[in-house]
Amino acid sequence: MPLNYVQGDATKPFGTGNRIITHCCNDRGFWNAGFVKALSNRWSEPERAYRQWSAGNGQVPFALGNVQFVKVETGVCVANIIGQAGIAIRNQTTPPVRYDAIRKGLITVRDLALTYNASIHMPRMGARLAGGQWEVIAEIIESELCNYGLQVTVYDLN
Repeated sequence: MPLNYVQGDATKPFGTGNRIITHCCNDRGFWNAGFVKALSNRWSEPERAYRQWSAGNGQVPFALGNVQFVKVETGVCVANIIGQAGIAIRNQTTPPVRYDAIRKGLITVRDLALTYNASIHMPRMGARLAGGQWEVIAEIIESELCNYGLQVTVYDLN
């Protein structure tokens, strides 16, 4: 299945059935810019869970490539993927995105999506503040999700 691009808000995923909203977080515990603000404006649970996880209170280690799933509504959960090392800093030569961590996280998302017959919804994760190249991230998404028959929708705000 190809990636499906739509105009809209990834915090309001289209369709019915089980849905996973997937996005990229940093490994420093900062939840203060980008898509996470939109998540926090819609639900308090993803931020609260992420902050607890970053403080060492999680079922899996708070580390690059790991994922925390947070149920926000019946049939909808948010996947907090640790896909960036730190945050972007002015004059930094290496962007914080870590493609291998995003790949590892998406494999975990894939397993859950296949188990629960879920569709996957996301902004262009890792491509704005994390400094990643969308073409590279899109290839990872296609390889780890779409090639397994999963429906993936990427949302661009108007």
